[in-house]
Amino acid sequence: MTTPTPETPPADGAALLDEVEAFHRRFNIFPSEGAYVAVTLWDAHAHLLDSFDSTPRIAFLSPEPGSGKSRALEIMETLVPNHMAAVDASPAALFRAVSGVDGKRPTILFDEIDTVFGPKAGENEQLRGFLNAGHRRGRLMYRCVGDGANQTVQGFPSYCAVAMGGLGSLPDTILTRSVIIRMRKRAPNEKVEPYRERINKPEGHALRERLAAWADTVKDHVTDAWPVMPEGVADRPADVWEPLLAVADAAGGHWPERARAACLELVHAAQDNTEASLGVRLLTDLRDQVFKGADRMPTAVILKHLLALDDAPWGDLDDKPITSRILSKLLGQYVTPANKPIRPRSIRVGSETPKGYYAEDLSDAWERYCPPPPGESATAATSATPQVSGGECVADSPSGIRHTIAETDTRPLKVAG
Repeated sequence: MTTPTPETPPADGAALLDEVEAFHRRFNIFPSEGAYVAVTLWDAHAHLLDSFDSTPRIAFLSPEPGSGKSRALEIMETLVPNHMAAVDASPAALFRAVSGVDGKRPTILFDEIDTVFGPKAGENEQLRGFLNAGHRRGRLMYRCVGDGANQTVQGFPSYCAVAMGGLGSLPDTILTRSVIIRMRKRAPNEKVEPYRERINKPEGHALRERLAAWADTVKDHVTDAWPVMPEGVADRPADVWEPLLAVADAAGGHWPERARAACLELVHAAQDNTEASLGVRLLTDLRDQVFKGADRMPTAVILKHLLALDDAPWGDLDDKPITSRILSKLLGQYVTPANKPIRPRSIRVGSETPKGYYAEDLSDAWERYCPPPPGESATAATSATPQVSGGECVADSPSGIRHTIAETDTRPLKVAG
């Protein structure tokens, strides 16, 4: 069903969302433009929950600590209604908070969610059920209340907005109900303004009150809206993005277009992350012990020299050596400078084209996650390109293979024994 965007959106809707986005940009480094758009729309949608049939979860996930997840939730806390900061909250506490007698539905900001669903945590099926059920309006969680034989069955409302931050990943049932923001460590050239609660929190609250007032003016239109989905977005992803696109359409200006671009970007980019700390060890070993200035390397060569490293875990990962599949899985949780998962690519070696990896694809992850090698500056350490003298250069790999690389990198890789 196709319904046009608002005929006369409030004049300040787009400008207000611009201000909310600018507020995030002062303190948060998100991995893409689409992430800024999604977070801003999510902040606004939390003020309009009664206008929607569902509410998307938003999850800030990263492979390593110190990637800005908690700060993102902290800024959102100043912008959403009735925030409830939760770390290790019990399902019973959440049930009662959402069905509180004061009628104020909380916006739950759940940091360190990996402690609930991480590999060392239990299954936590009750909390998983609460997060899944609360995605849809009208879903109740039924529990027995009372003492002894005097117990009755009571339904607890679960519909509320939930933002999460954590390491690694989440159960698939939660991921499919979520907008996923893959956070990364800040690069040396990425700067943010220090967040000062006494100064900046009131600024966020002022924006929150303006969002609430604006939401009140558009809630009737948003309730009846059926936003047009980008081509190819259907089923569960459409359920996730429908409220955000409705908010963008109500705001008008450039937001409908930006929202649909962000929808496509984040829906296509959504994928799982695992093995965080082991990934950093792999990145560091690849940079310092394997590539060592080479611009590309076949997977077979990489595996050979990872397995030859002393005091490295690569010969015994869950009682088996690292394989090309495991290598791809570990590297796939990080992204290239183009913000796409690192994947093996074909490499020309003589008349053959084996699969392998390019230093240019790994360079961004090396810069963000790996410490500088001893005795080198951070700038030098993050450079994956060999020094060029004249028209070509020669870089040694750990195998003793010498890679001859044209300065323009237009010729196939030459391998000399």
